Amino acid sequence: MLHVVLYQPEIPPNTGNIIRLCANSGAQLHLIHPLGFTLEDKRMRRAGLDYHEWANVLHYDNEQQFIDTHQDRRIFACSTKGQQSYHHIEYQDGDMLLFGPETRGLPPSLRERYTAIRIPMMASSRSLNLSNSVAIILFEAWRQLDFQGAS
Repeated sequence: MLHVVLYQPEIPPNTGNIIRLCANSGAQLHLIHPLGFTLEDKRMRRAGLDYHEWANVLHYDNEQQFIDTHQDRRIFACSTKGQQSYHHIEYQDGDMLLFGPETRGLPPSLRERYTAIRIPMMASSRSLNLSNSVAIILFEAWRQLDFQGAS
């Protein structure tokens, strides 16, 4: 199983879309608080449709709780400031893909702690939408694992 980790997400529909993405790909979703919205936000629930019941979501009170819980895992910090392109990684079952908040991205402390990867973009581009970025990298990792669990 692959893992998607959202560090302090801010935009409810993005998280809702990612819940739906995780439910459909079999990925485990991890949310590092504080969130920029409540879990009852109707925009998040609408974006996730009825997939909330099929997505397993784990919560962490803060960054340190997440780090302490997963210190022995392979974690990739997904960032526009990453040095390696995401498609050069050989993903393994159990890998964790860590994404930062929409307006700030991952803090340097997390980018430097883990292998930082990026999605290639045109030179004049700033970034992609968070849920699009998660989809691109998650599906490449899942493809490399021969779409384990898919029908």
